[in-house]
Amino acid sequence: MDGDAELRDRHVEAVDRLEQAPLHRLIGLEQRIRQTICPPGNRRHPTIVSELESISDSNTIEDALQYVRQLILSGHPRCAESRRRGVAVMTLDDEITAAGGPLGLLRSGRSGAFPFPIRSEFTNWRDEQEAWRASAALMDLSHHMPDLTLSGPDVHRLLSDVGANSFRSFGAMKAKQLVAVGADGSMIGDAILFGLGDEHVRVVGRPPALNWMQFHAERGGYDVEVRRDERTVQNPRGRELYRLQLQGPTAGPIYEKVNGGPLPDIPFFHMGRLRIGRHEATALNHRMSGFPGFEFFGPYEEFESVRDTLLEAGAEFGLREVGARAYASVATESGWIANTVPAFYSSPETRAYRQWQSSRSFDANLQVGGSFVPDRVEDYYVTPWDLGYGHVLKFDHDFIGREALEARKDEPHRRKAWIRWESGEGARIVASYEAPGAHRFKYLEMPAAFYAGAQFDRIEDADGRLIGLAMLTSYTSNVRGWISLGMIDEAEWRIGREVRLVWGEPHGGSANPLVERHTQTAVRATIIDRPFPEGTEGSGNR
Repeated sequence: MDGDAELRDRHVEAVDRLEQAPLHRLIGLEQRIRQTICPPGNRRHPTIVSELESISDSNTIEDALQYVRQLILSGHPRCAESRRRGVAVMTLDDEITAAGGPLGLLRSGRSGAFPFPIRSEFTNWRDEQEAWRASAALMDLSHHMPDLTLSGPDVHRLLSDVGANSFRSFGAMKAKQLVAVGADGSMIGDAILFGLGDEHVRVVGRPPALNWMQFHAERGGYDVEVRRDERTVQNPRGRELYRLQLQGPTAGPIYEKVNGGPLPDIPFFHMGRLRIGRHEATALNHRMSGFPGFEFFGPYEEFESVRDTLLEAGAEFGLREVGARAYASVATESGWIANTVPAFYSSPETRAYRQWQSSRSFDANLQVGGSFVPDRVEDYYVTPWDLGYGHVLKFDHDFIGREALEARKDEPHRRKAWIRWESGEGARIVASYEAPGAHRFKYLEMPAAFYAGAQFDRIEDADGRLIGLAMLTSYTSNVRGWISLGMIDEAEWRIGREVRLVWGEPHGGSANPLVERHTQTAVRATIIDRPFPEGTEGSGNR
């Protein structure tokens, strides 16, 4: 056996071991392989072989195996066996076909809720929740969102072609919320754009919108350079930037203290520079909790020093670090719905994307849960109006989905809505845990109760008629009760109206191993304007 073949077979064995590894180690593996595709039959591609030799003794096995898998798929005898075992499925489209359709894939229980890989609590989640309204809260956004960096002369043309909102005033040191839709006008996703220069933009958010943007950047003939900084669970090299958020009623004095004086005037959704002790950070003015504050970032190697400086300065102002449990609940308060099903799983127009996207991607492993189980995947798709984005749509430029949105703009829509559970409904569900067998109700995690990457729970009227869907449900210590955030048919939305939310999966559960056997129950609730009467709805966390 020649040296290359021996090396290849050694790593094939390692691939088999990796197939048994946790899912988070596999996500993105084949996506990175695509960047070094070698021609079919060419098992001795010099660049790949050289790279293998240089990293074969590395501790970062994912880096070595991304090249090895391509060698296998380009002609190794084990490839056929791997395909029979379902290991070598390469694309999202292949996964959908293997699952019998998009609904079979999305409801197969492949993953759980979106992870926030930080400490679950720094003190306790109740006080951490209350801090963003009573004093100040420090949130670590450094780990759960990928960054997509776009640079080059066609950056603005790309953004304009993909985004349904206008980019005429967007530029350096400005931010914008990207709203991306498919050809049918249904949402792909949203993200925040950070304008770092005239031809330099960083896109930050959940993976679907970034993946969609990258696909069009690579396939659309744009003169742009694309670079990804993956989220921590799939980034063995570590993050490039830290990203923190400090907001709340006492945030202002903390910022002035670490800045060494008054803050620069940074308009809403603009960026500026500020000092955090001996470090400089770039700050974005936007509101998550509804109170003033900034999201700011800098080189990750400065993270610990920046965090410690803020905690020391903020001690006298009641500053608290927010852990993953409290952070997962903040979107329910602030009104940002991101856990949707991107509209690229079914239409002929998006097939090229499905064939481009990896089987190990976020898109191929997204899990859908909840009491709403339609017969068509399209019933999971949402529109910008459903999420409260109707006011940002601008038909002053051509973009993907423009024709469909214009045709649908005068149709009846759903509107973003909160419902508050009646007092005692949460306690009733918890009391059911003592019931034998499957007579218990679905477990109610606190504070964030949603358990799937995209959750859809039925909102019904008194007669059991579907009038809306809840996407997020949380207990919040700030209102001392349970609230759900979702969308309700405009004709059915009325503040003070009594509704019911169906909690739990139909037929006693689902294929998801994270869902126990249980019985559905109808939760009594009331439509409210927003969680807080003073109207401090934020611009959304991410």
